[in-house]
Amino acid sequence: MSRTHTPLPYADEGTGGALLLVHGHPFDRTMWAPQIEEFARTHRVIAPDLRGYGDAPVVPGTTLLADFAEDVLALADALGVERFTLGGLSMGGQIVMECYRLFPERIEGLLLADTFPAAETPEGRSAREATAERLVREGMAGYVDEALDRMVAPYAPESVRAHVRRMMTATHPEGAAAALRGRARRPDYRALLTTVSVPALVVVGRDDTYTPVADAEAMHAAIGGSELAVVEDAAHLPNLEQPAAFNEAVRGLLARVAARAKA
Repeated sequence: MSRTHTPLPYADEGTGGALLLVHGHPFDRTMWAPQIEEFARTHRVIAPDLRGYGDAPVVPGTTLLADFAEDVLALADALGVERFTLGGLSMGGQIVMECYRLFPERIEGLLLADTFPAAETPEGRSAREATAERLVREGMAGYVDEALDRMVAPYAPESVRAHVRRMMTATHPEGAAAALRGRARRPDYRALLTTVSVPALVVVGRDDTYTPVADAEAMHAAIGGSELAVVEDAAHLPNLEQPAAFNEAVRGLLARVAARAKA
């Protein structure tokens, strides 16, 4: 990793084993509020705003997954966190995979939620590039209106929908566009998943249309010894839509991480 990292704003609550959570697009660290509240009772929970999102600096152009991964590593170093369970949702899950590719020795557990390991197709790459240009040209409003009902299920509580809408509309278009351009160029992580040797959990909302259950099942099959949790009555953000079920699955992962550390 040769790029310069971007210092990130972050939440850092609780003590104990470290759980570092990476948000998706186009969100911010507040998407992890239910998990911070729950797991800060037993763990040190760290949740940054990624570059271009939330309160983090906006870096126009193209932000590769490797750039995000370097920022995550630099934050862990700055906070003195040598090893940690690393979790991410959607784009955050792809960043987690990139982190595992670049510095697996720092990671003691993996949470991959509502994400997808394959490289982008030519059609998908064109679509991401076009969306990036649209966001810069038009802003976030139209995109948010179109995507909201896929991000959270239409039957989700209005408080959850309002939270997600706030995060999406507050995202800087240049930051979101830079991330989309970078994701269009992402590598294929499917072979990497077969090398994962730490406790891993794959989670997906039953009604997720961005990353369907079949994709999660394939990831679960690729990662030896992993566990799969399909969260009912949730779409792309089960951690917000059904936090109790999501947290229960994560609690099991953290227990496996702790047991492995004692072995």
